[in-house]
Amino acid sequence: QLQASGGGLVQAGGSLRLACAASGRTLSGYRKAWFRQAPGKEREFVATLSQNGGTSSFADVVKGRFTISRDIAKSTVYLQMNSLKPEDTAVYYCAAGTVIQSSRAIASAYACWGQGTLVTVSS
Repeated sequence: QLQASGGGLVQAGGSLRLACAASGRTLSGYRKAWFRQAPGKEREFVATLSQNGGTSSFADVVKGRFTISRDIAKSTVYLQMNSLKPEDTAVYYCAAGTVIQSSRAIASAYACWGQGTLVTVSS
């Protein structure tokens, strides 16, 4: 199971770090990702980290502002969010699974999901 945390209320321009901890199993060997869903909108891809942690990719709207990383020992993946904007307001979900490169931004490709953590960015 995945447990997401770190959400909260922040002013525009601020930063937050989300964490996603795996319990009962290790995250190594799986692709890790973050998605988000704003009210009234579909879930969208935010960032992903490859199985071996060597390659990351980001949605264009967050590129240059967000980074994704992992702590193998803690079996935790992080999403560092800087220069936050009001349009980043959403529930953020972490996900993991055996996902090929070409499907990395597709939510349905991921088998395991966290419960979501709310990020609210005020203007």
